[in-house]
Amino acid sequence: MNSVADKLTNAKSDESRPIVTKWTQGQHRQDNIMRWVFVGSAALVSAIIFSIIVFVGMQGMKTFQGVNPLEFFFSTDWTPGQNRFGAFPFLYSTLLMTLVSVVFSVPLALSGALFMAKIAPKWMREIMRPATDLFVGIPSVVYGLIGMTVIVPALGKITGGVGYGILPASIILAIMILPTILSISEDAIRALPSRLEEASLALGATRWQTMWRVLLPAARPGILTAIILGMGRAIGETMAVFMVIGNSPQMPKSLLDSTTVLTTAIVKDMGNTNYGSTWNNALYLMALLLLVISLSLILIIRIVAKRSELK
Repeated sequence: MNSVADKLTNAKSDESRPIVTKWTQGQHRQDNIMRWVFVGSAALVSAIIFSIIVFVGMQGMKTFQGVNPLEFFFSTDWTPGQNRFGAFPFLYSTLLMTLVSVVFSVPLALSGALFMAKIAPKWMREIMRPATDLFVGIPSVVYGLIGMTVIVPALGKITGGVGYGILPASIILAIMILPTILSISEDAIRALPSRLEEASLALGATRWQTMWRVLLPAARPGILTAIILGMGRAIGETMAVFMVIGNSPQMPKSLLDSTTVLTTAIVKDMGNTNYGSTWNNALYLMALLLLVISLSLILIIRIVAKRSELK
């Protein structure tokens, strides 16, 4: 009897082996296909980004065939009709506008992140978080329109001037990058282990001291990442800035002087130039500067994230 049962068991197992083998082979084939699809997609994206950088870089470097590099980077005279291409005012205004917008936005963003992460009740957080994320979906031209019709006239009345300049552009950018910094900072604070807060309170620290001296330093890598991402958006913003900055190719002496940044200079002049001319190549070189700045910010994010992982 046992031998008969063993034969039946062996026969059933022999019949099931090809089925399992075919199913396993099919799964391996699907896994290989999807793996190559993902690898191909990543390679295609990398090739596109690399091609853009190479094309913009090669076109921009042609500027130096007729313009001295020192003149382009350090001269303040931008007169294309006289073959003078000093882009220092654009670069300076871009960095100054970004810095001022971050100074305006970071305190509000960190305060909102702390409030939603540690103070606000759950029902309030569920309302405020979607409301904050809603700001990201508003088109930049709407921000520019509000700035041109509300902020610029208000600054003009206060200062007695026109109202255009870096200050209104920075205010608009601060509002635009606020949701990005706030959301990522809140996630960084909420991701901290609860034992940090409990230990601080157990040692006699107040709730404010715990948030200021324990939670914020512990969440510093995530907060720095949020700030850098906000800076990246501020540097690359065009339409809203174009509508409120004044667009005068000059070196600003104050925050309320009309000036031009890299993005608005490209948008304003690209349609007036012939492809391959020195003026056109200079605009491509400005675009290359924007790419280099953006890639540098991404590299900084990677370094900050890597250091936080090591800790």
